[in-house]
Amino acid sequence: MKHLFLLRHAKSGYSDDIPRDFDRPLNARGERAAETIGRYCRRERLAFDAAIASDAVRCVQTVAGVESGLGAALGVQWQRGLYLASAATLLEAVQALPGAASHALLVGHNPGLEDLIFDLVPEGDPLRDQVYEKFPTAALAELVAEGGWSDFGAAAAPGAVRLTRFVRPRDLDPSLGPDGD
Repeated sequence: MKHLFLLRHAKSGYSDDIPRDFDRPLNARGERAAETIGRYCRRERLAFDAAIASDAVRCVQTVAGVESGLGAALGVQWQRGLYLASAATLLEAVQALPGAASHALLVGHNPGLEDLIFDLVPEGDPLRDQVYEKFPTAALAELVAEGGWSDFGAAAAPGAVRLTRFVRPRDLDPSLGPDGD
């Protein structure tokens, strides 16, 4: 059984002083949200034996906040190709995860992350409906599939991938919502 955790980067700021989208840092609320998700992971005893992430500044800072809250390093492999990646590109990255890993974390961007969920999880799933309503910044989703990483994909039987967890920062700390992003 494989557990894939999708984490959208935390809330970033906008500034005319930062000319490239890639370089946008987290704002104060984003920093708090990332650490809150890390504390949630620690409390739930979530551990990841593989972690990949976009190397955009806001993803790097999100990982740092999660590590701070978790109290452990994630050992992330930074991948430029995950920056604003499509669901298809994200799926390729998932399918390339080490076979020995059973719990993997992917940190990235929307709309790719939510599109990946929509592609893999059948309609009618109550958590999928929540994602459809909104996959806010710093939200964490867990997808589970029997078998290997290749079982995450369009060729999988309907219902082969299940969405078992969807946690938003505001679920853990009401001061972190509602999101305007």
